[in-house]
Amino acid sequence: MLVATEPAIRASFVNCTQGETKRMAVPNDLEMRLWHDLDFFGWRDPAAPQRAYLVAESGGGLIGVALRAAPQQTGRVRRSMCSLCLTTHTGEGVSLMTARKAGPGGRQGNSVGLYICSDLACSLYVRGKKHAGPRMHETLTLAEKIDRTTTALTAFLRRVTE
Repeated sequence: MLVATEPAIRASFVNCTQGETKRMAVPNDLEMRLWHDLDFFGWRDPAAPQRAYLVAESGGGLIGVALRAAPQQTGRVRRSMCSLCLTTHTGEGVSLMTARKAGPGGRQGNSVGLYICSDLACSLYVRGKKHAGPRMHETLTLAEKIDRTTTALTAFLRRVTE
């Protein structure tokens, strides 16, 4: 992924008002991120953990979407799988993230959802730089796994923007 600056990140959001993008908490350690290991940049708002944000490359630029995490069910230990990177997690490792649609659909209250790693670190799980427990054995190469993740992400972003 391209190195992103705070102004570029804020300008990339397609499903937020300008006021919402001004108020969002963008991490202040952008220069410390390992951008070459990221297929997308995602983070949770530390002041409001149900809010999450995702920024990806699209058509030579950036596209950002604001997400809302569904409340987690407590008391049950279960395994869940991320729809982007296919990493399995126990407990609260996967969350249903919903994004308000961009444009008129979003103003009418329409949204789309995806089960995704709660920490939005899919790129690191795919590359083996972060672990959530034992992974399923796959015969795909790393490049094929990355392509699968970015294809799923592109499809989700298309659903948000259509």
